[in-house]
Amino acid sequence: MVKRTGPQTLVLRDLIRELTSIGKKNKVKLWLRIAKDLSRPTRIRRAVNLYKIDKHTREGETALVPGKVLSVGDLTKNLTIAAYQFSDKAEEKINKNGKAIKLQELLKNNPEGKKVRIIG
Repeated sequence: MVKRTGPQTLVLRDLIRELTSIGKKNKVKLWLRIAKDLSRPTRIRRAVNLYKIDKHTREGETALVPGKVLSVGDLTKNLTIAAYQFSDKAEEKINKNGKAIKLQELLKNNPEGKKVRIIG
């Protein structure tokens, strides 16, 4: 049987450790769930297009994508979108109407995980 090694990227490993520690310390299941999703293999990790984010969120919400945001579609709402990765075009489109932030920034600004919707 092959031993599971986990993500090879040091930045991703540190993020998973930080998510897990804050999730356990503050008893926030959201961060534990995101850490588990990011621990999965890259080929299984979520990739979400902008039209899907626009369809499943409301104005002014914070959407969280535990994977990559892709640029298919347009964003018509003022949203804050946090993700592990963004494609270049997706980040440009998001910043026209809303705000694109990295997952680490959301974790620092909102350690309790209040009013966050997971998309994907």
